[in-house]
Amino acid sequence: MKHPVAKSVGWALVHAARLHRTRVGEHLTALGLFPGQEQVLQALATADSMTMGELSYMLRVKPPTASKTIARLTAQGLVERVAGPGDARIVAVRLTEEGAGRVAAIDKLWGEVEEELLEGFDSKERKRMRKLLRKAARNLAGTHAIDEGDEEGDAEDTDDIAE
Repeated sequence: MKHPVAKSVGWALVHAARLHRTRVGEHLTALGLFPGQEQVLQALATADSMTMGELSYMLRVKPPTASKTIARLTAQGLVERVAGPGDARIVAVRLTEEGAGRVAAIDKLWGEVEEELLEGFDSKERKRMRKLLRKAARNLAGTHAIDEGDEEGDAEDTDDIAE
């Protein structure tokens, strides 16, 4: 018997996302991480340091959520708290050397899961899927901008999605 929403795009998206998250979670466990922690480490890899507010904004989470994750990652020796840039009263966080090494492993596992996810897709289909998912996210975000940071990688695409 088919699921009542088997033809729903939203249901298919949620199902695929759960399977992807499970697969990534399996790999993260081998690195001693829990799902979500990799996103914090990857975000911190984009800057020398970040305040908790900057990190929360980048991850689209509330500051207490970011703080709890930072506390756990600090206990693991992957991040450290430092005086904020220009104002010692502001606390910022940055990766430790061990944290930077973990980011490299995370990037590798994300690449492996991405290849598994997109097995059998040609490059045109991959680009199209990326664009369609970004467009869907913009639709759901409403007035909130979605900037995934790799628009320049798609600028060369000639197969624009019909609007």
